[in-house]
Amino acid sequence: MKTRRQERILELIKEHHIETQSELLEMLRKDGFHVTQATVSRDIKEMRLIKILGPNGTYQYAAEMLSGEEPPSHSYLFSTAVVSVDSAHTLVVIKTQIGMAQAVCAALDAIDRAGVLGTIAGDDTIFVATRTDSVALTLVADIKKMMTVKNNSFTS
Repeated sequence: MKTRRQERILELIKEHHIETQSELLEMLRKDGFHVTQATVSRDIKEMRLIKILGPNGTYQYAAEMLSGEEPPSHSYLFSTAVVSVDSAHTLVVIKTQIGMAQAVCAALDAIDRAGVLGTIAGDDTIFVATRTDSVALTLVADIKKMMTVKNNSFTS
């Protein structure tokens, strides 16, 4: 059931402009899948779905890697979604475009950096707990670099 559901999720995000988990949940339910918000959230994270800037100027879900294509870089996501980043001792605070914190947080988690203890994402804010002040400062610098990189070869 999980495999079929995740296959359907990929079909849905290719066929439709889906901006929110709620929209995806509703479409899955219409297709006969009995799922909860938590299940959809886990699927999105497990499948490493990201949000990209769509042709109409809003963000939509997309597969991190489509068949035969290079995966979009995290730099692209960070450069389009992250608004600011700063730290206070061992806490890093990342502000994103509205609705993009989950996608950015999932990308950050996928990087699996040494010294990062954990992340928490809301709608437009991410908190990152680090082991030391030094790790936090390095993370801020790295994110700022990614924020300035544009991947012009990526298309939605």
